[in-house]
Amino acid sequence: MKWHWAAFLIALAPLPAQAAPEEIQVYMDELNARGEPGLDLHVNDVLQGTPGPAVPGGEPSLHRWRVTPEWSLGLGGGFEAGAYLPLATIAPDGKLRADGVKVRMKWLAPHGDTGFYWGANYEVGYSSQLIDDHHWNNEIKLIGGWRRGRWLAAVNGNIDFALSGPHAGPVTFDLDEKLGYRLSSTLTLGVETYNGLGPLRSLGRFAAYDQATFLAADAHLGGWDINAGIGKGYGANADHLIAKFIISVPLRHRL
Repeated sequence: MKWHWAAFLIALAPLPAQAAPEEIQVYMDELNARGEPGLDLHVNDVLQGTPGPAVPGGEPSLHRWRVTPEWSLGLGGGFEAGAYLPLATIAPDGKLRADGVKVRMKWLAPHGDTGFYWGANYEVGYSSQLIDDHHWNNEIKLIGGWRRGRWLAAVNGNIDFALSGPHAGPVTFDLDEKLGYRLSSTLTLGVETYNGLGPLRSLGRFAAYDQATFLAADAHLGGWDINAGIGKGYGANADHLIAKFIISVPLRHRL
C-alpha cells in the first residue's frame, strides 16, 4: 500500500518545479506588419542546477540545450500569428530531438512609439513527456508596457492550464517583468524577472514555485536583434544558473 501514500503526498505537494522552458521572454510591443514574416530563434542552456529530472519520467534539464525557432506572420489589425516549430532539445550526450510544437495568436491595441501599450496572446501546444508531464497546455498572456525616453518597462500576466496529462492540476498564474535603459540606438541593458505565484485560487507561497531573475542585454547588429541574458533560478526552480538568447533573423520579403 506504500504507493497509495506516495500518490496522496504528491497530490498534496506544491506544483512540481519545471525545467527551463523553450521561451524565456517578456512580451513587449513588437508586432509584424501585415504580410511581414518573422523568425526568432530561442536558445537556452542550464549551466548549473539539480541533476535529476524536473518531471517524473522526464529528462534532466542540466546541460540540456533548448533550441526553438519561432515563426511569425503579421495579419494586420493588430494581430500576429506564430508557431514554435519544433520544440527542439539537444541532450547532454548531443542527441537532437523534436519534442513538440506550439502555436499562438497575439493582439496589440493601437499605440504610439512612446507611452503605454497593451494586448494579449493566446498559446496552445504539445510537449513530449521528456520535458513536460502535461502533454497539451494552454496559456493566456496579458501584455502591458510603457516606453518614454531611454526607459522601457513591460509586464506579462500568464494564466496557464493543462489540457491533458497524468493529473489535471490547477490553473496557475505567473508574473513576468522587464525594466530596461537604452544606452545607445543599438544597446539596451536591463533586468527581467519570471515569477511563479501558484494556483489562482491560492496565490502566494513565493518560495514554493519557480522564480528566476536575469540580467539582460538587447542589441541591434546590422539588421539582427539579439536578446541575451544570464539568470539565477531560486524558490522551487531546479535550474540555478541559466543562459538564454533570442536571435531575431532578418527576413526581407513580405508574403
